[in-house]
Amino acid sequence: MALWLAVPPVTLTLYTTASLGGYGEALLLGNLIWLAALRLIPEGGNPSASPAGCARAVFASSGLGWLILGALTGLGLWVFPLTGVYALPAWALALWAGRGAGRRGQLAHLALAAGGAVLGAAPWLWYTATAGPVTLAELSGSAIAGVAGLPPAQAFAQQLLSLVLFGPTVVAGLRPSWSIEMLALPLAPLATAVYSAAVIRALRGWGRGPAAAGRRLWLGAGATLCAAFVLTPFGADPSGRYFLPLMVALAFLTADFLGALRRRWPRLAPGLALGLLAFNFWGTAQSAAAPAGLTTQFDPATRVAMRDLPAVIDFLREQGETRGYANYWVTFPLAFLSREELIFAARLPYHLDFRYTPRDDRYAPYTRLAAESPRAAYITTRHPPLDDRLRTGFAALGVRYREHRIGDFQIFYAFSRKVEPDELGLGSPCCR
Repeated sequence: MALWLAVPPVTLTLYTTASLGGYGEALLLGNLIWLAALRLIPEGGNPSASPAGCARAVFASSGLGWLILGALTGLGLWVFPLTGVYALPAWALALWAGRGAGRRGQLAHLALAAGGAVLGAAPWLWYTATAGPVTLAELSGSAIAGVAGLPPAQAFAQQLLSLVLFGPTVVAGLRPSWSIEMLALPLAPLATAVYSAAVIRALRGWGRGPAAAGRRLWLGAGATLCAAFVLTPFGADPSGRYFLPLMVALAFLTADFLGALRRRWPRLAPGLALGLLAFNFWGTAQSAAAPAGLTTQFDPATRVAMRDLPAVIDFLREQGETRGYANYWVTFPLAFLSREELIFAARLPYHLDFRYTPRDDRYAPYTRLAAESPRAAYITTRHPPLDDRLRTGFAALGVRYREHRIGDFQIFYAFSRKVEPDELGLGSPCCR
């Protein structure tokens, strides 16, 4: 299992390395939630028969375990709601396993876990209480576009179809999350067969054996994720990034299956394991060699060569252009790499049809600094129609300016006067 996680399917590699979206944190906290829950679930027999069993009993009976489970859950939901996929089955199984403590005992456990969750989510709760319910909308998937305006039945059918068609292929590493291109085709049948056998074995023996609690957790996470995918707006995104928890679960289930297989066929199981490693490595290498490389971007228009961003930063510093306007995919990397010396508000569209959502401009301090600055530059990326629109707008306003191109970045700077995006009809949902 450790080797599989070291050389995982391409999507797991991507979102534990290049991604800035909190997926790595969600996986870490989610697995800690699982570990805490497993410590609260009795293994059966005499809990004091071994030092590990005794420590497990103390962890569960002292209440500390429940407090830790809650704190990890609260922190996880604050960092990234995807951790709810881990937390829901973990809480359910831990409470069910502790039913021997009676109703009062279960209520005490639940109160400790809830208190820990409040403690872990305290920063998020404080912001929600002071800034309004916008954070609640984020938790429910308001940021995901694709099924807005569809009747509930049609949205459900579309998301169920996406689950069936796109979920298993990305979890098994048969395709990258940003494409429908099939990977490592000669080894794909082997991977499909082994993973299918592992899942079938887990479903058949989910309640039996020493690893029953773990199987229940992993299968419970799968059921929770599938339900959330078809019942919430998150299912409108068929890319596969939300299936990351299932990849970790698949690693455990496959290791469990190969371990059992090795007891009957000692030579077959290691061969299958090596075949899976080869399949994962091949798929990652094939994706990295493609023109897009390993990318978190699903829209080709947003696949910008960020290797040129340091040169952009140097140029803006030389010209004294520390404030301005760009699109969402430029604003935050620019601020991060310049240590917030260069602040640009995300007021420009990046879609070729000029679609824009105000939630792209999501950090008010950056917006305020850009608005208060007496001068502003504009940065676009791989968007010739927007470049033409800017040139036309600047000419209509009688504003003089200069242009400079660095890789995929088009920079408009040295304006004779500051121009706001509103003057160009940009930066609002209706701009087209």
